[in-house]
Amino acid sequence: MALGFIKKVFTFGKDKPAADQPAESEAFATLVDDAERIDAGETTEVPPEAADPVAPQVMDTAGGPAADGAATEPVGDIAASPIEPEAEEREEAEEFHPQPEQPADVTHGELTQDADNAVTLPKGFATTASLPEPAPETPAAKLSWFQRLRQGLARTSSQLTGQIAALFTKRKLDEDTLEELEDLLIQADLGVETAMRVTGTLSSERYGKDVTGEDVSRIMAAEITKVLKPVAKPLALDLSHKPHVILVVGVNGTGKTTTIGKLAAKLSGSGLKVMLAAGDTFRAAAIEQLKIWADRTGSTFLGTKLGADAAGLAYDAFEKARADKADVLIIDTAGRLQNKTELMAELEKIVRVLGKLDPDAPHTVLQTLDATTGQNAMNQVEIFRNIAGVNGLIMTKLDGTARGGILVAIAAKHKLPVYFIGVGEGIDDLEPFEAEDFANAIAGLPH
Repeated sequence: MALGFIKKVFTFGKDKPAADQPAESEAFATLVDDAERIDAGETTEVPPEAADPVAPQVMDTAGGPAADGAATEPVGDIAASPIEPEAEEREEAEEFHPQPEQPADVTHGELTQDADNAVTLPKGFATTASLPEPAPETPAAKLSWFQRLRQGLARTSSQLTGQIAALFTKRKLDEDTLEELEDLLIQADLGVETAMRVTGTLSSERYGKDVTGEDVSRIMAAEITKVLKPVAKPLALDLSHKPHVILVVGVNGTGKTTTIGKLAAKLSGSGLKVMLAAGDTFRAAAIEQLKIWADRTGSTFLGTKLGADAAGLAYDAFEKARADKADVLIIDTAGRLQNKTELMAELEKIVRVLGKLDPDAPHTVLQTLDATTGQNAMNQVEIFRNIAGVNGLIMTKLDGTARGGILVAIAAKHKLPVYFIGVGEGIDDLEPFEAEDFANAIAGLPH
């Protein structure tokens, strides 16, 4: 039985002819003989086990590992030696983790110095002492007011003039062309009235003739100037009323507080005594910002706690300004247009309270308009004119993203004076409105 199992194990898979198989080893023959004797019931003699050379030794490890460098003693016939990896393992390790090659041509030298004891560095390096002195920065030339205005109206101007030039390339003026031009002007927020004025003048002068983009820009600038000229007025102050009360209204985010600060800077700079009142009691930031502007411009500041009655603040501000003999009192207001009913009631109350103190107060009601809002500015004028009796406008944020053409449409419809326009956050970025400059900037014409 044992013999049969051993033969199966050693002959598994060996189906080759006997002539092709190698001769059985002597060990295999011995194993087969032992198996035959076991099957016959005979006993086999088991060789004695080899003696363990380490077993008789007493291994004392209580003292911990031996110190570095301690001599190793042989145990029995086996000498302790550090275990080293086999040759094949070392070759595999080197194959998968090759050692970085050291550059053979790198030499270590010493720093060299010239006659002046200056260190000589390789090409491409320099000592900081040898670098040339940086040239002093030349201050940027300050742009003129018209240049800043033209930059502010760049979006409206470039888009409009580009479309006009494309429309009138090698084309005679006919009804279709006039209709397309009118659409372009309306899309630029100039308004229907101004668009019809431009196309009417162009038709009367150039109908049936060749027209260039420059011709259209010139006529457009002239017609825009005619619309804006009547509303380009200075802000008149009746200083016989002390204080002259200016109520500033507008939607939150249109630049009311910043505009008040700029107006205060101009007035106090001319020697007038100015007081600023923080009537937007719903925004802590507006109160704090107005306080900063008052400190910067040397104006008197009056504020109250957050959420206080704005009409009560207006009353206190007027009484204090009159007692201090202030020339101008400028009152900031809230602009929560989403709460139109509350806003209307609040502004009406402020106007009513001021009217009890001075029948003519507020003497000026200014509305700030954000030039980037386009047609929304038209709607805001209608709302605040009905609520607070707006009698003057200030256009703010005429920067590179402005859609300033809406001011032309507002002027044509409401005929409200436009006192100032702003092109930035600086004190000097608020200037009186000039109709011709504004028209030329929109049309892309030089000053």
